[in-house]
Amino acid sequence: MNRETVIVIDFGGQYNQLVARRVRECNVYCEIYSYKTDIEKIKSMNPKGIILTGGPNSCYEADSPTYTKELFELGIPVLGLCYGAQLMQHILGGKVERAEVREYGKTEVFVENSSKLFHNVSPSTICWMSHFDYISKTAPGFTITAHTADCPVAAAECEEKKLYAIQFHPEVLHTVEGKTMLSNFVYEVCGCAGDWKMDAFVENTIKDIRAKVGDGRVLLALSGGVDSSVAAGLLSRAIGKQLTCVFVDHGLLRKDEGDEVEAVFGPEGQFDLNFIRVNAQQRYYDKLAGVTEPEAKRKIIGEEFIRIFEEEAKKIGAVDFLAQGTIYPDVVESGLGGESAVIKSHHNVGGLPEYVDFKEIIEPLRDLFKDEVRKAGLELGIPERLVFRQPFPGPGLGIRIIGEVTEEKVRIVQDADAIYREEIAKAGLDQDINQYFAALTNMRSVGVMGDERTYDYAVALRAVKTIDFMTAEAAELPYEVLNKVMSRIINEVKGVNRVFYDLTSKPPGTIEFE
Repeated sequence: MNRETVIVIDFGGQYNQLVARRVRECNVYCEIYSYKTDIEKIKSMNPKGIILTGGPNSCYEADSPTYTKELFELGIPVLGLCYGAQLMQHILGGKVERAEVREYGKTEVFVENSSKLFHNVSPSTICWMSHFDYISKTAPGFTITAHTADCPVAAAECEEKKLYAIQFHPEVLHTVEGKTMLSNFVYEVCGCAGDWKMDAFVENTIKDIRAKVGDGRVLLALSGGVDSSVAAGLLSRAIGKQLTCVFVDHGLLRKDEGDEVEAVFGPEGQFDLNFIRVNAQQRYYDKLAGVTEPEAKRKIIGEEFIRIFEEEAKKIGAVDFLAQGTIYPDVVESGLGGESAVIKSHHNVGGLPEYVDFKEIIEPLRDLFKDEVRKAGLELGIPERLVFRQPFPGPGLGIRIIGEVTEEKVRIVQDADAIYREEIAKAGLDQDINQYFAALTNMRSVGVMGDERTYDYAVALRAVKTIDFMTAEAAELPYEVLNKVMSRIINEVKGVNRVFYDLTSKPPGTIEFE
C-alpha cells in the first residue's frame, strides 16, 4: 500500500466510523477492519498506526472480542480507546474490573501535558465517558497520564513501546479537545505526513480509472444523489464518452429534481458523457397501486429500477465495466469492513442486476466517507446545490408517503416539501440542519377552509441534527418558521388541511418515516 495508512480495529463499538473520519480530518488515510482480521494482513499493510475501538463487552470475560498480543510487539504505535484501552491493559498484564461508579457522559478529566498525546490540551478538559469497567491496575511499563474524580486511570501509556490507552472517547464532539488528541497521535506519535487531500484523491483516481478502463466502456446507474453524481463526474473527467449514464426518473423524486439532474449531466450540461433519461413515472405508479406495506414498496421500487436499468443496458449491448457509487460506510455497514452489526443491506454492495453484460465492477468512491464525497464533488466542479443536497433514500418519496403511493400523493408531498425547503433556506437554517423534509401521513381529518368543511391529509415535517445519522435529535426550529411553513402548505397545496412537526429522536424513531 503506497499511501500512509492508520488502521482502526473494530471491536463492535458504535463510533468506529467516527474514529476513522476524525483521523481522515487530520489528512491521514484510515481504514476499518474487524478484530477477526488476521495479524499477517495487518502487518502486510504496513500501517503507520493502529487504533483499537470501543465495544460493548467486558474484556475479562471468556468469549469477549480480543486480539493477539503480537499486535503490541510490532513496534507500530497503538492507541486503545475505551474497550480498546481496557483490552490493551488486560492482554499486557494489567487488571480490568467492574467499576463501583459507572461513568457516562461529559466528565472532567485531568491530563498530564508531558504526554505526547496531550500536547496543547488543557490540564483539565471535558471528555465523553461511557464505561462500566475500569482499569484498576496498569500493565507493567505503563504510566498513568490522566484521571477523573472516579476513574484513577483515564489514560495510560508506555512511551517507549508507543502504546497508549484512553478510557474516554476522543472521537465524539462532546470530548472538547478530542481532535487535538487524535491529531497528536497521528502526527507526534505515528509521525504521519498528512498527505491525504481531496485534490490529490481526485487527480489520482482519474489516473487510476484511465489505466483500468483503457478504451473500455462503462455503464453507471445515475440516481441524481450525491454519490452517483460524484461518481459520474469522476468517470466523465477520466474517460468522457466511454461512459454511459442511465437516469431512471421513477416519479418519486423531489420537485423538479429530474430536470435538475438532466441540466447538469444531460446534453446541455457540463460533463462529457452519454446520458439516457428514462421517464418511468407511470410504470411505477401502476406497480405501486394498492401496495401499503413499507418493505413491499421498497422491494417494488428497487426491483423495478433494476428491470428498467437492464432493459436500457440490453439496448446498449455489452460493456466492460458496471460503475457504482458505493461509498465507505456502505462497505462497513454491509459487514465487509468493520465489526459493528450489519445495519442494512445496501443496493450498492449487494443486489446487482443479473442480466447486465459486464466484466467487472468499478467503484471510484469506495474509500470515501460522505463528507469526503462532497469535497470531491466540489473539486470536480459539480454545482453546490447538487453536492450539498439533502440525503435522499433510494426509494425516494415512496417511503415518505405512508400507505399507498399515488400520483396525487406524490404531487402533495413534492409541493409541501418544496415550500418547507424554501422557507428553511430563506431563514438561513439550511446549513444548520442535517436533514429536513416533508412527509405525507395516511391520516385524514376534518378541517374548515373558507366556509366549507374539508376532509384532507395531514403533512408531517421532519428536521434532525446528527453527527453520523446513527443517532439524531429533532431540530429546534423557530416557531415563526414552522408557522410560515404551515400557513403556506395549507394555502398552497391542494389536499392538505393539517401540518405536524415530528419531535421524535433516533432512537426510538428512524429519520425516515418508513
